[in-house]
Amino acid sequence: MLDIKFLRENPEVVKQNIRNKFQDQKLELVDKVIALDRENRDIKQEVESLRAKKNKISKQIGALMGQGKRAEAEEVKKQVAADGERISELSAREKEVEEEIQKIMMIIPNIIDPSVPIGKDDSENVELERFGDPVVPDFEIPYHTDIMESFDGIDLDSAREVAGNGFYYLMGDVARLHSAILSYARDFMIDRGFTYCVPPFMIHGNVVNGVMSFAEMESMMYKIEGEDLYLIGTSEHSMIGKFIDKIIPEEKLPLTLTSYSPCFRKEKGAHGIEERGVYRIHQFEKQEMVVVCKPEDSMMWYEKLWKNTVDLFRSLDIPVRTLECCSGDLADLKVKSVDVEAWSPRQKKYFEVGSCSNLGDAQARRLKIRVNGENGKYLAHTLNNTVVAPPRMLIAFLENNLNADGTVNIPEPLRMYMGGKEKLIPKK
Repeated sequence: MLDIKFLRENPEVVKQNIRNKFQDQKLELVDKVIALDRENRDIKQEVESLRAKKNKISKQIGALMGQGKRAEAEEVKKQVAADGERISELSAREKEVEEEIQKIMMIIPNIIDPSVPIGKDDSENVELERFGDPVVPDFEIPYHTDIMESFDGIDLDSAREVAGNGFYYLMGDVARLHSAILSYARDFMIDRGFTYCVPPFMIHGNVVNGVMSFAEMESMMYKIEGEDLYLIGTSEHSMIGKFIDKIIPEEKLPLTLTSYSPCFRKEKGAHGIEERGVYRIHQFEKQEMVVVCKPEDSMMWYEKLWKNTVDLFRSLDIPVRTLECCSGDLADLKVKSVDVEAWSPRQKKYFEVGSCSNLGDAQARRLKIRVNGENGKYLAHTLNNTVVAPPRMLIAFLENNLNADGTVNIPEPLRMYMGGKEKLIPKK
């Protein structure tokens, strides 16, 4: 969410940013907010003036009564009462105006970084860099669920009966591999100085409104019926919410946290839920990283965060690339974002396995996350990034480590989490 003062002083900058995000339907909101803001300031000024006048003439009543000027005192009382009614009327309108301003400001997009490429949607995202050499083996690679089924490692049919499409049972070695990847990712981030955390898996509505846009909330979040609780779509939600209405001493920054959680998503929209695969699903688990820092450090942390994900995948010898999200593909709160994509030998292309985002002070402004610095209080900057998110990671892992005989190699860093196994042997 933008600072109202910034919008007031830079309306054309805000409008151009809206155009850059191809959300022209929101352009009229800028002028509407400016008009409401002007009305709000006029109201405040009139209320202040009326209160000062009321206080001044109220003092006259006692003096007039003491002088026996009862009729004049009654007239002054009428004026005081009229001013009081006007103040009440203005105060009610002031509340309405401020609520309307807040509502509109919540849907005006954040100012994107100047380095963000301009484009309408994800088809115009820009490849930045490749890490590792993508390999296409000389044997056919089966679909990822077929690989899992060769190890008796997945049961989609039973999950469909129990919960519907978008859910799965992972079994045996595949389930163990899933947990091994999460454990390795956890320790990988701890070794990089991040504090491990397991957060709440449900959050209140005010936290939801603080961490994401209305459009994201509608397409992603599951609400608990009859309660002010939502299932998290990612642990970033509850991790950033941890600092709601907090004043953080500057010397404690940066706060670097890595969190584990299950994630729950409606996945409404164009992509839809896969009936057969586990690429886009309603429930999965993820290791996340979150940073709360000073504004001048946020771009430095942005670079560090996505590199952590690249380093983790490369430590398992999985080729990846980074893809800069264009303006039209950025969620409204984001300043800058990059996707990490892993190589799929079966598809002969890369696919998304993680996303790194700098949100500037947008979440901090909504949640009132402030820093107590040498020169006073200011809003923190917040960032988040996926460390690893099975089962998408499983797809990349199985395809890139599959052998012609159907076995799957276990890279050395994962073996300690897999009971020392060097290979998975198919049962079918």
